[in-house]
Amino acid sequence: NQMLERLKRDVLDKKPDWMTLSCGVNDVWHGARGVPLDQYKANITKIADECAAAGVKVIVLTATVIGEELENDNNNKLRPYNEFLRGLARERKLPLADLFGQFETAIKAAGGAGGKPGRLLTSDGVHMNPAGDQLMARGVLQAFSLDAAQLKKAEAAWQEIPGAGSVRVRFDAGQGKAFQATAKLTPRQRDELTARFKKDGKSLEAVLTAAYADEVKALLKPGGEFETADAVFAAKKNNDVQGKLQAKFDQRVEALLKH
Repeated sequence: NQMLERLKRDVLDKKPDWMTLSCGVNDVWHGARGVPLDQYKANITKIADECAAAGVKVIVLTATVIGEELENDNNNKLRPYNEFLRGLARERKLPLADLFGQFETAIKAAGGAGGKPGRLLTSDGVHMNPAGDQLMARGVLQAFSLDAAQLKKAEAAWQEIPGAGSVRVRFDAGQGKAFQATAKLTPRQRDELTARFKKDGKSLEAVLTAAYADEVKALLKPGGEFETADAVFAAKKNNDVQGKLQAKFDQRVEALLKH
């Protein structure tokens, strides 16, 4: 309903040739604050109608998973929403990227059907990690009818996109406060580091989190300026300190990439 409200401002007024339509996760995930299926169907149909009237071509994306446990309550509730989207694409002869189906295939292939596969394609069960980003990109490009050679060229190009393989790390400073930093990696760099640390039985996220924690702890006494990490916030120096921590963390990541 909120997407429908901003359709004119965010899409139609910009006069695009194409619009990708990805809707359904929040409608289900937000429970009582979500959107029932009958209202969802009306909203999506109106969006498609208004786009058609404005000459904007729509590519339909089925909604992605809500948790990587395929048979959980949310994913089971989501299935009729996606069935409606598939039917709409057929009826209107719109390109369809059946992302939910592709997620199902990938999760089942990894042994996650009915189980708890962890974070194969998402960072939290819903929002994509770089592998999920790539699956979504591949699905959309296939819906645009790229052939195998074109898809291979696209995949090679996105492996070098700066930041597209980034890893976020966090250090809990107590009192509900935290320091955070980002390892700005390309997908290729992320894959290479992941494979390297996996040989030693470690995860990339764990290695980077530990490296960041070392930088935070270096701020603390006896060698550092502050009694505790929370004291940085109490002194209102957190913004300055976090910037310096990011710079030091960047150096750590560079060193790992050169190793």
